Amino acid sequence: MAFASLIAAGRPLRIEYEWVGHAPGPAPLLVFLHEGLGSVAMWRDFPQQLCAAVGARGLVYSRPGYGRSTPRPADEHWSPDFMHVQAREVLPALLDALGVNERPWLFGHSDGGSIALLHAAAFPEAVQGLVVLAPHIFVEEVSIRSIGKARDAYRHTDLRQRLARYHDDPDSAFHGWNDVWLDAAFRGWNIEDALGTIRCPLLAIQGLDDEYGTLEQIRGIARRVPHAQLLELPACGHSPHRDQPEAVIAAVSRCLQAGTPAR
Repeated sequence: MAFASLIAAGRPLRIEYEWVGHAPGPAPLLVFLHEGLGSVAMWRDFPQQLCAAVGARGLVYSRPGYGRSTPRPADEHWSPDFMHVQAREVLPALLDALGVNERPWLFGHSDGGSIALLHAAAFPEAVQGLVVLAPHIFVEEVSIRSIGKARDAYRHTDLRQRLARYHDDPDSAFHGWNDVWLDAAFRGWNIEDALGTIRCPLLAIQGLDDEYGTLEQIRGIARRVPHAQLLELPACGHSPHRDQPEAVIAAVSRCLQAGTPAR
Protein backbone atom coordinates (compact mmCIF):
# COMPACT_ATOMS: atom_id res chain seq x y z
CA MET A 1 0.00 0.00 0.00
CA ALA A 2 1.19 3.51 -0.83
CA PHE A 3 -0.24 7.01 -0.68
CA ALA A 4 -0.26 9.90 -3.14
CA SER A 5 -0.67 13.51 -2.06
CA LEU A 6 -2.57 15.80 -4.41
CA ILE A 7 -4.94 18.71 -4.57
CA ALA A 8 -8.31 18.12 -6.19
CA ALA A 9 -11.95 18.99 -5.58
CA GLY A 10 -10.77 22.13 -3.82
CA ARG A 11 -8.66 20.56 -1.08
CA PRO A 12 -5.53 18.52 -0.35
CA LEU A 13 -6.08 14.77 -0.46
CA ARG A 14 -4.17 11.65 0.48
CA ILE A 15 -5.06 8.80 -1.87
CA GLU A 16 -4.39 5.15 -1.09
CA TYR A 17 -3.15 3.21 -4.12
CA GLU A 18 -1.44 -0.01 -5.14
CA TRP A 19 0.34 -1.17 -8.28
CA VAL A 20 -0.39 -4.75 -9.34
CA GLY A 21 0.84 -6.99 -12.14
CA HIS A 22 4.34 -7.50 -13.47
CA ALA A 23 3.80 -7.74 -17.21
CA PRO A 24 7.02 -7.34 -19.19
CA GLY A 25 7.57 -4.77 -21.91
CA PRO A 26 5.02 -2.18 -23.05
CA ALA A 27 2.02 -3.81 -21.36
CA PRO A 28 -1.32 -1.99 -21.17
CA LEU A 29 -2.20 -0.21 -17.93
CA LEU A 30 -5.56 -0.93 -16.29
CA VAL A 31 -6.85 1.61 -13.76
CA PHE A 32 -9.44 0.09 -11.41
CA LEU A 33 -12.32 2.29 -10.17
CA HIS A 34 -14.30 0.75 -7.33
CA GLU A 35 -18.01 0.64 -6.53
CA GLY A 36 -19.93 2.96 -4.21
CA LEU A 37 -18.80 1.13 -1.07
CA GLY A 38 -15.49 -0.16 -2.42
CA SER A 39 -11.82 0.40 -1.78
CA VAL A 40 -8.44 -1.04 -2.70
CA ALA A 41 -8.91 -3.92 -0.26
CA MET A 42 -12.47 -4.70 -1.35
CA TRP A 43 -11.27 -5.64 -4.84
CA ARG A 44 -9.50 -8.53 -3.07
CA ASP A 45 -7.24 -10.32 -5.56
CA PHE A 46 -9.31 -9.72 -8.71
CA PRO A 47 -7.04 -6.98 -10.14
CA GLN A 48 -4.04 -9.29 -9.81
CA GLN A 49 -5.96 -12.14 -11.43
CA LEU A 50 -7.09 -10.00 -14.34
CA CYS A 51 -3.69 -8.40 -14.94
CA ALA A 52 -1.97 -11.79 -14.87
CA ALA A 53 -4.50 -13.25 -17.31
CA VAL A 54 -4.36 -10.43 -19.86
CA GLY A 55 -0.69 -9.43 -19.50
CA ALA A 56 -1.35 -5.98 -18.07
CA ARG A 57 -0.21 -3.74 -15.24
CA GLY A 58 -2.80 -2.41 -12.83
CA LEU A 59 -3.36 0.67 -10.70
CA VAL A 60 -5.90 0.26 -7.90
CA TYR A 61 -6.89 3.17 -5.69
CA SER A 62 -9.44 4.24 -3.09
CA ARG A 63 -11.37 7.41 -3.87
CA PRO A 64 -11.53 10.18 -1.23
CA GLY A 65 -13.88 9.06 1.51
CA TYR A 66 -13.00 5.38 1.12
CA GLY A 67 -10.45 2.85 2.29
CA ARG A 68 -7.36 4.50 3.76
CA SER A 69 -7.76 7.65 1.66
CA THR A 70 -8.73 11.03 3.13
CA PRO A 71 -12.16 10.52 4.71
CA ARG A 72 -15.18 12.62 3.97
CA PRO A 73 -15.73 15.30 6.64
CA ALA A 74 -18.74 14.36 8.76
CA ASP A 75 -20.61 17.52 7.75
CA GLU A 76 -19.87 17.19 4.02
CA HIS A 77 -22.77 16.05 1.84
CA TRP A 78 -21.91 15.13 -1.73
CA SER A 79 -23.80 16.92 -4.48
CA PRO A 80 -25.40 15.13 -7.45
CA ASP A 81 -22.32 15.86 -9.57
CA PHE A 82 -20.01 13.92 -7.23
CA MET A 83 -19.11 11.38 -9.92
CA HIS A 84 -18.32 14.18 -12.38
CA VAL A 85 -15.89 15.63 -9.82
CA GLN A 86 -14.16 12.26 -9.46
CA ALA A 87 -13.94 11.82 -13.23
CA ARG A 88 -12.83 15.31 -14.19
CA GLU A 89 -10.76 16.42 -11.18
CA VAL A 90 -9.65 13.64 -8.84
CA LEU A 91 -8.68 10.92 -11.34
CA PRO A 92 -6.66 13.29 -13.57
CA ALA A 93 -4.90 14.71 -10.49
CA LEU A 94 -4.02 11.22 -9.27
CA LEU A 95 -2.64 10.12 -12.63
CA ASP A 96 -0.58 13.31 -12.78
CA ALA A 97 0.72 12.83 -9.22
CA LEU A 98 1.82 9.29 -10.07
CA GLY A 99 3.51 10.35 -13.30
CA VAL A 100 1.19 8.32 -15.53
CA ASN A 101 1.74 9.76 -19.00
CA GLU A 102 0.26 6.92 -21.04
CA ARG A 103 -3.29 6.27 -22.13
CA PRO A 104 -4.74 3.73 -19.70
CA TRP A 105 -7.65 1.37 -19.90
CA LEU A 106 -10.23 2.10 -17.22
CA PHE A 107 -11.94 -0.80 -15.44
CA GLY A 108 -14.87 0.52 -13.41
CA HIS A 109 -17.52 -1.18 -11.30
CA SER A 110 -20.91 0.40 -10.50
CA ASP A 111 -20.27 4.05 -9.50
CA GLY A 112 -16.68 3.46 -10.65
CA GLY A 113 -18.03 2.44 -14.05
CA SER A 114 -19.98 5.69 -14.28
CA ILE A 115 -16.85 7.64 -13.33
CA ALA A 116 -14.88 5.78 -16.01
CA LEU A 117 -17.50 6.69 -18.63
CA LEU A 118 -17.50 10.34 -17.57
CA HIS A 119 -13.69 10.51 -17.66
CA ALA A 120 -13.53 9.03 -21.16
CA ALA A 121 -16.29 11.38 -22.31
CA ALA A 122 -14.48 14.43 -20.92
CA PHE A 123 -11.02 13.37 -22.13
CA PRO A 124 -11.66 11.21 -25.20
CA GLU A 125 -8.04 11.26 -26.38
CA ALA A 126 -6.62 10.32 -22.96
CA VAL A 127 -8.17 6.85 -22.59
CA GLN A 128 -7.13 3.70 -24.44
CA GLY A 129 -10.28 1.76 -23.63
CA LEU A 130 -13.09 1.17 -21.14
CA VAL A 131 -14.48 -1.85 -19.33
CA VAL A 132 -17.49 -1.02 -17.16
CA LEU A 133 -19.33 -3.47 -14.93
CA ALA A 134 -22.87 -2.67 -13.77
CA PRO A 135 -22.45 1.06 -14.48
CA HIS A 136 -25.15 3.63 -13.86
CA ILE A 137 -26.10 6.16 -16.54
CA PHE A 138 -29.43 7.23 -14.99
CA VAL A 139 -31.35 6.60 -11.78
CA GLU A 140 -33.81 3.70 -11.64
CA GLU A 141 -36.33 2.80 -8.96
CA VAL A 142 -34.68 -0.58 -8.47
CA SER A 143 -31.48 1.23 -7.54
CA ILE A 144 -33.23 3.43 -5.00
CA ARG A 145 -35.00 0.47 -3.42
CA SER A 146 -31.79 -1.52 -3.02
CA ILE A 147 -29.86 1.47 -1.69
CA GLY A 148 -32.68 2.10 0.80
CA LYS A 149 -32.35 -1.51 1.97
CA ALA A 150 -28.61 -0.93 2.40
CA ARG A 151 -29.39 2.01 4.71
CA ASP A 152 -31.61 -0.22 6.81
CA ALA A 153 -28.88 -2.83 6.96
CA TYR A 154 -26.31 -0.24 8.04
CA ARG A 155 -28.56 0.89 10.85
CA HIS A 156 -29.77 -2.48 12.08
CA THR A 157 -27.21 -5.18 11.19
CA ASP A 158 -23.45 -5.67 11.42
CA LEU A 159 -22.85 -3.99 8.04
CA ARG A 160 -20.98 -1.09 9.67
CA GLN A 161 -18.63 -3.49 11.43
CA ARG A 162 -17.99 -5.41 8.21
CA LEU A 163 -17.23 -2.22 6.29
CA ALA A 164 -14.80 -1.18 9.02
CA ARG A 165 -12.49 -3.95 7.81
CA TYR A 166 -11.99 -2.04 4.57
CA HIS A 167 -12.44 1.64 5.48
CA ASP A 168 -10.70 3.72 8.15
CA ASP A 169 -13.98 5.62 8.54
CA PRO A 170 -16.93 3.42 7.54
CA ASP A 171 -19.41 6.23 8.19
CA SER A 172 -17.54 8.36 5.66
CA ALA A 173 -17.73 5.64 3.03
CA PHE A 174 -21.31 4.60 3.63
CA HIS A 175 -23.02 7.95 4.09
CA GLY A 176 -21.12 9.69 1.31
CA TRP A 177 -22.57 7.16 -1.14
CA ASN A 178 -25.90 6.33 0.48
CA ASP A 179 -27.00 9.84 1.35
CA VAL A 180 -26.47 11.31 -2.11
CA TRP A 181 -28.15 8.40 -3.90
CA LEU A 182 -31.22 8.72 -1.64
CA ASP A 183 -31.34 12.52 -1.92
CA ALA A 184 -34.37 13.69 -3.90
CA ALA A 185 -32.07 16.04 -5.82
CA PHE A 186 -30.25 13.02 -7.27
CA ARG A 187 -33.33 11.45 -8.88
CA GLY A 188 -32.80 13.43 -12.08
CA TRP A 189 -29.13 12.48 -12.43
CA ASN A 190 -28.51 11.28 -15.98
CA ILE A 191 -25.28 11.09 -18.00
CA GLU A 192 -26.65 9.67 -21.27
CA ASP A 193 -26.10 12.87 -23.22
CA ALA A 194 -22.43 12.99 -22.17
CA LEU A 195 -21.54 9.59 -23.63
CA GLY A 196 -21.54 10.53 -27.30
CA THR A 197 -17.97 11.85 -27.18
CA ILE A 198 -16.51 8.47 -26.17
CA ARG A 199 -14.23 7.24 -28.96
CA CYS A 200 -12.25 4.39 -27.37
CA PRO A 201 -13.20 0.69 -27.28
CA LEU A 202 -15.89 0.07 -24.69
CA LEU A 203 -17.04 -3.19 -23.10
CA ALA A 204 -20.09 -2.97 -20.82
CA ILE A 205 -20.99 -5.97 -18.63
CA GLN A 206 -24.07 -6.52 -16.48
CA GLY A 207 -25.68 -9.42 -14.68
CA LEU A 208 -29.25 -10.40 -15.45
CA ASP A 209 -29.91 -10.55 -11.71
CA ASP A 210 -28.41 -7.16 -10.86
CA GLU A 211 -30.28 -5.82 -7.85
CA TYR A 212 -29.10 -2.25 -8.45
CA GLY A 213 -30.03 -1.71 -12.09
CA THR A 214 -31.70 -3.15 -15.17
CA LEU A 215 -30.13 -4.00 -18.51
CA GLU A 216 -31.30 -0.61 -19.76
CA GLN A 217 -28.14 0.79 -18.17
CA ILE A 218 -25.75 -0.95 -20.57
CA ARG A 219 -28.21 -0.99 -23.46
CA GLY A 220 -28.50 2.77 -23.03
CA ILE A 221 -24.72 3.00 -23.35
CA ALA A 222 -24.88 1.09 -26.65
CA ARG A 223 -27.47 3.51 -28.00
CA ARG A 224 -25.14 6.44 -27.32
CA VAL A 225 -21.87 4.66 -28.18
CA PRO A 226 -22.66 2.41 -31.17
CA HIS A 227 -19.28 0.67 -31.17
CA ALA A 228 -19.75 -0.49 -27.55
CA GLN A 229 -19.73 -4.23 -26.90
CA LEU A 230 -22.23 -5.63 -24.39
CA LEU A 231 -22.04 -8.76 -22.26
CA GLU A 232 -25.19 -9.76 -20.37
CA LEU A 233 -24.46 -12.52 -17.87
CA PRO A 234 -27.11 -14.92 -16.54
CA ALA A 235 -26.99 -16.05 -12.91
CA CYS A 236 -25.06 -12.88 -12.07
CA GLY A 237 -25.80 -10.01 -9.72
CA HIS A 238 -24.35 -6.52 -9.29
CA SER A 239 -20.71 -7.71 -9.10
CA PRO A 240 -19.87 -9.71 -12.23
CA HIS A 241 -16.17 -9.88 -11.32
CA ARG A 242 -17.16 -11.75 -8.13
CA ASP A 243 -20.07 -13.79 -9.47
CA GLN A 244 -18.52 -14.80 -12.80
CA PRO A 245 -14.81 -13.86 -12.78
CA GLU A 246 -13.86 -16.31 -15.53
CA ALA A 247 -16.42 -14.86 -17.94
CA VAL A 248 -15.32 -11.30 -17.15
CA ILE A 249 -11.62 -12.10 -17.57
CA ALA A 250 -12.25 -13.86 -20.89
CA ALA A 251 -14.31 -10.94 -22.21
CA VAL A 252 -11.71 -8.37 -21.10
CA SER A 253 -8.94 -10.42 -22.71
CA ARG A 254 -10.79 -10.45 -26.04
CA CYS A 255 -11.47 -6.73 -25.77
CA LEU A 256 -7.85 -5.85 -25.07
CA GLN A 257 -6.59 -8.05 -27.88
CA ALA A 258 -8.98 -6.58 -30.43
CA GLY A 259 -9.28 -3.07 -29.12
CA THR A 260 -7.91 -0.10 -31.00
CA PRO A 261 -9.40 3.35 -30.56
CA ALA A 262 -12.38 4.00 -32.81
CA ARG A 263 -11.90 6.98 -35.11
